[in-house]
Amino acid sequence: MEDMMPLMTRATERTAGLVRAVRQEQLGLSTPCEKFDVKDLINHLEWVAEMFESLGRQGPRPEQGPYAGDFPERAERTLAAWSRPEAWEGASPAMGGLPMGVLAHMYLVDLVVHGWDLARATGQDYEPDPDAVSRALHFTDRMAEMGRQRGAFGAAVAVAGHAPPFDRLLGVIGRDPAWTP
Repeated sequence: MEDMMPLMTRATERTAGLVRAVRQEQLGLSTPCEKFDVKDLINHLEWVAEMFESLGRQGPRPEQGPYAGDFPERAERTLAAWSRPEAWEGASPAMGGLPMGVLAHMYLVDLVVHGWDLARATGQDYEPDPDAVSRALHFTDRMAEMGRQRGAFGAAVAVAGHAPPFDRLLGVIGRDPAWTP
């Protein structure tokens, strides 16, 4: 918990800042995440925050609701749920018995990568935390196949082995680091 909470917090704050900067006219723009335009991506982030808040309290996995425009507030509640030591204990029945530490890594990957998706789509600057990228890359290298089977990751995109860690992370989960709108 001690090493993950700062990473989760920084990733959440960076992504929340990106969401706050999105203008109404940008909501229909395409994103590197093929199944989402900007509005759908923010809605997905709202659901991610709601879900991981619930999971951090050993609650159920909620269904995704309609776009509400309140991702930053939901994300604050997620961090509050995970700041409790008991959030890190055991496994989540709602997620098929995955250990809570695995769920925390899943949240980190979502926030780091979807932050990039949003920044690319809306022309914002985005510099993910290097420690978060390192942790997310290590996690996805081990979990990529399961992520693909569950529909969370796309087919890997070839990226040079000497590419920066963030580009390698994007490639592992199915994003093209060179994507432009």
